[in-house]
Amino acid sequence: MKRKTVVLLAGLTAFTLCLGGCGGKEAETTSESAPVEETERPEETEEPEEAEVPEEASDQDKADEVAALIDAIYVQQRTDETDAQCEAAKAAWDALTDAQKELVEGEEASPDYFGQDTGDASKDDPLNQDEIGENELLVVSFGTSFNDSRVEDIKGIEDALAAANPDWSVRRAFTAQIIINHVQARDGEFIDNMDQALERAVANGVKNLVVQPTHLMHGAEYDELMEAVEAYTDKFTSVKVAEPLLGEVGNDATVINDDKKAVAEAVTSEAVEESGYDSLDAAKEDGAAYVFLGHGTSHTAKVSYSQMQTQMSELGYDNVFIGTVEGEPEETACEAVIDAVAQAGYKKVILRPLMVVAGDHANNDMAGDDEDSWKSMFTASGKFDSMETQIAGLGQIKAIQDLYVAHTAAVME
Repeated sequence: MKRKTVVLLAGLTAFTLCLGGCGGKEAETTSESAPVEETERPEETEEPEEAEVPEEASDQDKADEVAALIDAIYVQQRTDETDAQCEAAKAAWDALTDAQKELVEGEEASPDYFGQDTGDASKDDPLNQDEIGENELLVVSFGTSFNDSRVEDIKGIEDALAAANPDWSVRRAFTAQIIINHVQARDGEFIDNMDQALERAVANGVKNLVVQPTHLMHGAEYDELMEAVEAYTDKFTSVKVAEPLLGEVGNDATVINDDKKAVAEAVTSEAVEESGYDSLDAAKEDGAAYVFLGHGTSHTAKVSYSQMQTQMSELGYDNVFIGTVEGEPEETACEAVIDAVAQAGYKKVILRPLMVVAGDHANNDMAGDDEDSWKSMFTASGKFDSMETQIAGLGQIKAIQDLYVAHTAAVME
């Protein structure tokens, strides 16, 4: 009995010790492995990336932007956006530095588009006023962006026609939308195109419309003018279109008329006087020849230039030659004219436009310093001792103005 009691006691003691030891180890293990409750952290946010600062546009980029705006208005079609485009192009140009302006170069754009000084536009009158009355004389020109020439040549003709026809309201239209846009963008002067001018006439209740073209001949611009007028013929009581400067074209180079004779005499007389000679014969004796430079055209009316050369010969003007910027017809190309003048033995050359206005062609294609100008090519040929240029349009010659007045009177009668 005693033995069992001792054994039992020993067992209980061992059990108790085991529980104590095991319990301590379990607690230790539990404290090491039990998950530790963590406080909730705020969600991490990505730091904002630094905004990329756009690189400043280069001088060339800014110039290219202006060039694109200029090219956008160098078009022959007017749209609802044209006015805003003209304004935007000028504003962008004005924002450039002088150095950036020199970099402007596009399909048609150049620093000269806005930068060239062509005179004071404020001296011009676009003649786009309303309150026309029943009788309108619409003077239609190709146009020019050269302000001085527009005043002296085109306005000169318009003023002469107004003076001769006090009972008629003289208004203006240009057939070249490219030029209208140029003048509008650069100078803020609004000139009507054909549709605008005709719409203005209808809105003002015009009954009798006379159209006087200042175009040189029955060429492409004249054809476009006629198409525009024909679309409005039923809007007026009467519509009449007068002859252009050189009158009827004719079939070949031999056909001349009184109009061509009057123009030949007028331009030659002015050129001789300006060059300081007493007469054309005096110039001839001094070895001087005159080259009158027209625009040229691929239109069938190009024969008019050949007819003008015939007219000069008929008048005995042996030292007068006709050329064209476009080189059409072929005998009026620069190389052909150089050869003709040289073979005739003349050593002095006076160049002058055979154009109603002395605009871009006269100032650049004829008298410019570029190697492809007529002045430069005549000089480079080495065949002549001296070169002179006269930059003056036909429109400022009184005899030419009188011829337009006569043409207008003819259709009015």
